[in-house]
Amino acid sequence: MNTSTIIFYTIAVLILGAALLAVTTLKIFRSAIWLLFSLVGIAALYFWMQVEFIAAIQIVVYVGGIVILIIFSIFLTQQSGKEMAKPTASKIIFSALAAILGTAFTYNLINHYGFNSVSAQPFNTNVSEIGTQMLSTTAHGFILPFEVVSMLLLAAMVGCIVIAMKPNTGTIVHLNKKED
Repeated sequence: MNTSTIIFYTIAVLILGAALLAVTTLKIFRSAIWLLFSLVGIAALYFWMQVEFIAAIQIVVYVGGIVILIIFSIFLTQQSGKEMAKPTASKIIFSALAAILGTAFTYNLINHYGFNSVSAQPFNTNVSEIGTQMLSTTAHGFILPFEVVSMLLLAAMVGCIVIAMKPNTGTIVHLNKKED
């Protein structure tokens, strides 16, 4: 085993460990911090592959945007130390089923199309070429994933608003009512 393989497996174990802790911890703030570590690990994987621009985008969009928005909304609710409700058995079963189906689907894709770990040519990391491909509608363009990322950021903002909303206590406040 060479050094590159050891680095890859170390980063992969850190990503998977942080992701597992993010979904299993019962404290919401700790879950957000473990998500942060998992996403930083993915950026480290991009740096390891020498795709610095994508790693920087990973840090700016996901770590700097989504996770900080989630942490901000957690602090708005003033419930950062409280434990989340334990998941019901049906949620655990459906989550495990989704994870198994996702793993099977990914395995099927890799098995069908192959996974060449050694590339004959290095990545083209020219920023102008990446920008041109990102906004292109041709066969090698990435305008659809670019728009999906914008929808992801919108969904994260809506999710943060939902987290930050205070629950309705059922009391009605009359602002213009005169006291007798």
